[in-house]
Amino acid sequence: MKKTLNFFKENMGIIIALLVLAVFLTVFPATSSSFPTTKNVFNVLRQISTNMLLACGMTMVIILGGIDLSVGSVIALSGVLAAGCVSRYGMSIHLAMIIGILIGLIIGAFNGFVISRTTIPPFIVTLATMNIARGLAGVYTGGSPVRVVSKQWQWIGAGYIGIIPVPVLIMIVVFIISVLIMNRTKIGRYIYAVGGNTLAARFSGISVSKVKFLVYTYSGLMAGLAGVILASRMYSGQPTAGDGAEMDAIAAVVVGGTSMSGGYGKLGGTLVGALIIGILSNGLNLMNVNSFWQTVVKGVVILLAVFIDYIRNLKKSK
Repeated sequence: MKKTLNFFKENMGIIIALLVLAVFLTVFPATSSSFPTTKNVFNVLRQISTNMLLACGMTMVIILGGIDLSVGSVIALSGVLAAGCVSRYGMSIHLAMIIGILIGLIIGAFNGFVISRTTIPPFIVTLATMNIARGLAGVYTGGSPVRVVSKQWQWIGAGYIGIIPVPVLIMIVVFIISVLIMNRTKIGRYIYAVGGNTLAARFSGISVSKVKFLVYTYSGLMAGLAGVILASRMYSGQPTAGDGAEMDAIAAVVVGGTSMSGGYGKLGGTLVGALIIGILSNGLNLMNVNSFWQTVVKGVVILLAVFIDYIRNLKKSK
């Protein structure tokens, strides 16, 4: 109960922003008939599910003081390879999806290995793997979608358990696991320690390189899972899938109150941030706002969130 109250106290600003946005879209004439419906609510949750998977990994990365720009491209590569395993090589759907998820894990592990073993900035390492993964997705597909026509394939991305979409249930499970990792395990405490002060963490006996390796591996794993889910939902692996997904994930994390300077952040805040980004996108779509203007609005939201983080850190330093 105390932790719940602390969560609401720490995230009061973004929770109020979420409620105001939801109320506005509920009463605004252009969206009042379509936004507050059960179908649309589940549609929003389905849409944010892949972003939330990325954001769970991205929260850990940013708390660590790093960044992972490769996740959007990993979505594409994981999706096209998983789809290709079924349509081109005749593999079982379960095995193909596992391979797709493992592709994400391998790229994440590569990022983690290079970042933890060298002094190359995470921005540069993940920028490189972002281009490599996106290029490989294009080379493998020749720029064309890899289609899979199978109800079993479509189930994980477009299926339901009862009235709840499968991706939403996966998102909930991953969120709970991520929260447990951050709040109930040594690695979670080590992530905060390394992000807060790397040198002090090293002198405390924490294996900084191991922590970095595990966090980036987890981020890649989440991207691989998101790629398979998205490919399932789209009935095909798309070489352009996940374009800009890394920015949506970063936006959810930053809007959720995680500090870009590292050492501070909560997954609960990230969930609220993802809901804000998802509802905002949904509302703009219902208003028929041009997609280019939607990108502008998201950019403004990110800038405001970073500015608030800057003000917060400035007050702490005084």
